[in-house]
Amino acid sequence: MKTEDLRMTGASLLDTLSDRALELSAAADVERRGNWRQAVDEDGVAWWVLDRPGKSVNTIDRSVLEELDALIDGADAAPPRGIVIRSAKPSGFAAGADIAQFVGAGSAEIASMLGEGHRVLDRLAALPLPTIAVIHGHCLGAGLELALACRLRIAVSDASLGFPEVMLGLHPGLGGTFRSLAVADPLEAMAMMLTGKSAPARRARRIGLVDAVVEERHVLNAVRAAVGGELHPAGTGWKGKAFALRPARSLAARRMRAEAAKAARPENYPAPFRLIDLWEAHGDNPNRMRAAELDSFSQLIETPTSRNLVRVFFLREAMRGLKDGPSGIRRVHVIGAGAMGGDIAAWAAREGFRVSLSDIDAKPIGEALRKAASMLEKTLKDKLKVRDALDRLVPDPAGFGIVGADLVIEAAPERLDLKQSILLDAEARMKPGAILATNTSALPLPDLAAGLADPSRFVGLHFFNPVSRMQLVEVVRHDGLSPETLRRATSFVAEISRLPAPVRPTAGFLVNRALTPYIAEAILLMGEGIPKERIDARAEAFGMPMGPVELADRVGLDIAVEVAQTLAERLGMPLPEMPGWLHQMVREGRLGVKTGAGLYDYDAQGKPKKIHPDALPDGSADDPALEDRLILPMVNTVVACLREGVVQSEEIADGAMVFGTGFAPFRGGPIRYARERGVDTVIARLRELEMAHGPRFRPDAGWDRI
Repeated sequence: MKTEDLRMTGASLLDTLSDRALELSAAADVERRGNWRQAVDEDGVAWWVLDRPGKSVNTIDRSVLEELDALIDGADAAPPRGIVIRSAKPSGFAAGADIAQFVGAGSAEIASMLGEGHRVLDRLAALPLPTIAVIHGHCLGAGLELALACRLRIAVSDASLGFPEVMLGLHPGLGGTFRSLAVADPLEAMAMMLTGKSAPARRARRIGLVDAVVEERHVLNAVRAAVGGELHPAGTGWKGKAFALRPARSLAARRMRAEAAKAARPENYPAPFRLIDLWEAHGDNPNRMRAAELDSFSQLIETPTSRNLVRVFFLREAMRGLKDGPSGIRRVHVIGAGAMGGDIAAWAAREGFRVSLSDIDAKPIGEALRKAASMLEKTLKDKLKVRDALDRLVPDPAGFGIVGADLVIEAAPERLDLKQSILLDAEARMKPGAILATNTSALPLPDLAAGLADPSRFVGLHFFNPVSRMQLVEVVRHDGLSPETLRRATSFVAEISRLPAPVRPTAGFLVNRALTPYIAEAILLMGEGIPKERIDARAEAFGMPMGPVELADRVGLDIAVEVAQTLAERLGMPLPEMPGWLHQMVREGRLGVKTGAGLYDYDAQGKPKKIHPDALPDGSADDPALEDRLILPMVNTVVACLREGVVQSEEIADGAMVFGTGFAPFRGGPIRYARERGVDTVIARLRELEMAHGPRFRPDAGWDRI
């Protein structure tokens, strides 16, 4: 094959190696081997191209490694001058291991699979010739471990490398622990494995994870330099030598454990702490580290934490899979430049949509644009991408963009008359076929749709704050909604990299309805004299990302009171009555974070001023019963929502609660938690609490179906 045919980019590689391209090259001698394509160029360099058929991204599974083993056999029999491993997928090198292969497998079977994978990658690493991984796009997990088994790594400038296994309750299992430590700054490599955060190409070069960063047009020259011995490994520098000594590792390990403990408890998330132990004990010996990695990974994958985090991974994929074809939406108009409207507009622009933003006052639009710039800089980390996104976000005080928009999203304050007026005006100006949406968090969609000429194209898109971090969007149906509008709205949510959860238009929908008793019970406990820090600490010990007292402040005490009253009135939910002292705080303007003071006081950065639970008076000793009083009403409410058909499946209910509230991911969602604890046990505990505290703990009739 001529070298011109190998001038590959991630986007054009499929065409370059397609049958049509090969037919045009009389010199082509390409072998197809399942997931791989192999060709030798005119310089005698073998190109092994990973291209899993029928998949948009490459993943690493047993078949990929078995075929790689056969390719290595061929290289042993007829050694090329060098070997280049690339991906044919525009999305990147490889997205990691195929997690499905581990589901249902026992530890012995997993250990056997991993052992075989180690054997193949060890063979690749031992080849007595230049082996080069050329990396573009995402290179994660097992994909990065494959690249690390090559002698050199050349990253295209758009590459992003990482070890996300910790997100599944694991650590690298195909040699990533000892190989990353051998080539990169050991502290940086450990940080990547412990946090799951990815490194862009140039940072990966600085820490030694890759050996060169080039633009795509220079890949071929970089490969020639590598094969010719002109490109050398980056090396670990003095840190590699220093941390080969056990005392240095022990000192660093203590600090790592302290940092890890700030983010997760060892009993809930054991993987980071297990990895630190492995490094401290075996970081100077790759062979011992390899054996310890295999043994530890096989144990971790059978823990409840890993099983539930793997389930959450598949819940995410299932919610993404609700997308049914393209939405056809290109232009979006957002009405209301407040906190939610501005964030929705900015996020849609970030994701490539043309967005116009209107408000009755120009000042909020300016503030929204300022916040958008800050969010884009933090999330994109690329000046050109930030510039392009801001170019797509257009201030539009008069709302001229409504006329040409494919989707109009109303994000005005939660007042029925105000929203109805805005929706009627927008509908009259919209083009045929455009979708009209509301971001209401609680108002009934049938009431909002009253008076619309065509309610079939009206849908709820309930985003969560902050939009840039909260992955969930509740897609709210109503009886007049057309299936096509629902399909397009659901697809749009997926297209902006968010997770759609279809729900019925009941008060509070799913997430806010389930969170309300959690917050209400915390406020009641405060009235009983339980310190707020104790309440929050108990919820966080369960695994919630934030305690209910602080959450109430972040929601806004005025909104929390209003939602609780609405749910009690419209659904008859047996919520505890909000105490008079809370109403007084609202009247005084102590509303939480937005006013700098609420149930907590807040510093200039919006952080609550808390007393550490250990420093509380002795008379406020911790009570494990607090956990059930906080968590079980939330679980009970999710069961009620399933019974009423607010949400259609346990999987969507669990996914919505994990991605919309942060419900302890390692527990797999509220329904999974109830099943693992034991449904009968949960029902019995609810009855005990009902006898002690009243009907708000009464088990819902829907438990019979769980």
